[in-house]
Amino acid sequence: MAPIGLLLSLLCAALVVVPAAATPVWCFAQLEEEGGGGACADLLGDEPVPLADCCLNPTYGYKHHPHGHCHTCRQGAWGPWGPWSGCSVTCGEGTQRRGRSRDPAGDPGDRREWQLRACHLPCCPEAGGWTPWSPWGECSVTCGAGTQGRSRACTDPAPRCGGGCGPGGARETRACRGGPPTCPVGGGWGPWGPWGSCGGSCEGAGSKPRRSRSRRCDSPPPSTDPPGPACPGNAIDAQPCPALPPCPVDGAWGAWSATAPCPVTCGLGAVTWHRACNAPPPQHGGRRCHGNSMRRGVCGPHGPCPAVQHWGPWGDWTPCERPLWGTQSCEPTVGQQRRTRECVGRKPGGPPCLTEGGVTTIQIRACYNIHHCLLAGNWSDWSPWGLCTPPCGASPTRSRTRECQPIYPAYPLTVTPVGSSVPVNVTFWGSARPRCPRLEGQLLRLEESRPCLHVLPCPPPEED
Repeated sequence: MAPIGLLLSLLCAALVVVPAAATPVWCFAQLEEEGGGGACADLLGDEPVPLADCCLNPTYGYKHHPHGHCHTCRQGAWGPWGPWSGCSVTCGEGTQRRGRSRDPAGDPGDRREWQLRACHLPCCPEAGGWTPWSPWGECSVTCGAGTQGRSRACTDPAPRCGGGCGPGGARETRACRGGPPTCPVGGGWGPWGPWGSCGGSCEGAGSKPRRSRSRRCDSPPPSTDPPGPACPGNAIDAQPCPALPPCPVDGAWGAWSATAPCPVTCGLGAVTWHRACNAPPPQHGGRRCHGNSMRRGVCGPHGPCPAVQHWGPWGDWTPCERPLWGTQSCEPTVGQQRRTRECVGRKPGGPPCLTEGGVTTIQIRACYNIHHCLLAGNWSDWSPWGLCTPPCGASPTRSRTRECQPIYPAYPLTVTPVGSSVPVNVTFWGSARPRCPRLEGQLLRLEESRPCLHVLPCPPPEED
């Protein structure tokens, strides 16, 4: 009997699925944020490629299907926010939702994030009402059968916001008769029929043939009792065929050729192929070549791309202290703070990150220490309404706040350091303890909340 370990190995081999790295994706060279929504741009080729090949360049993005959500190739990073959905209502107040995804290398329990906001559309339509019908008008004829009409208006009341006015129309007609029961009717020609075919279709096909067309006196036919006049003119018209064109020649495509070599040395690139409609070209009205004269294709892969060298985020400012004196707060004594950052992706011995305005890894500024200082304060205006929370849950709400903000002391905002003639700016640092008059029972923060209306349901977890 086979060992248990061997049986388990055979069972696992039978259940092998396509690895995630081989998953076909549509690969894009750019990730963009447009109008508050995220988008992949600059598609590399018209066909999907393996996920592992696309993400050889960590600045690329990809989609699982052409119209799906945009993902980033950067390991563990959030992709761009998708576009806001349509409003959940067609009029009045509703909500919109958008989401973004984390790269599969992130936390398996936290790969989707959602935002929900309120949206406002124009007022809802209100129906109007018809006025009473006007009296019937005069008959349209003085003999035989005619019509007469009456009308009404949609003003009782008038509709609002694009509303209608119920069933029916603004005008109504009915049959009527003039004095004598029958009127004499003159004949009228119907439309000319199409021209008949010519004997030849190409230049040089012999003598020019003639063509003809006809019409009938039946629109209307002349009346017989009482008799009406016949149609004037001829029922048949003939002419020589106009100048015939040379026989047409349909165009055909030539061979494909690349317009330039592959533009990248790592990861995947895109090349453009071109062909001309010249084998032969269309002549004398012949049909043009069907299809596109240009197409984009993928070139590579050429191996992984190097990490992108860039400055990392600034760290927190150190406490505001006076060199050699330590911390001196709540007084107009100028101190110093510093913060640092790192050059991410720099190889050993490689070039440093580019400087920004002369600032490299350390930044220093002058400051006043007001940490925990008792200061007079004023209440701020209401903040804008926040997002609806939770974005995927029951009864989401949104809120806004007013806060007691400190009134900073009238300390000088620029100073000239010792040994220098160039003044520098001075920043207030620390969390002061402001004191404001009591507002609706609150001393530091006042919050107002309201429910979000017409909430959109969250997409199912498997939707991408």
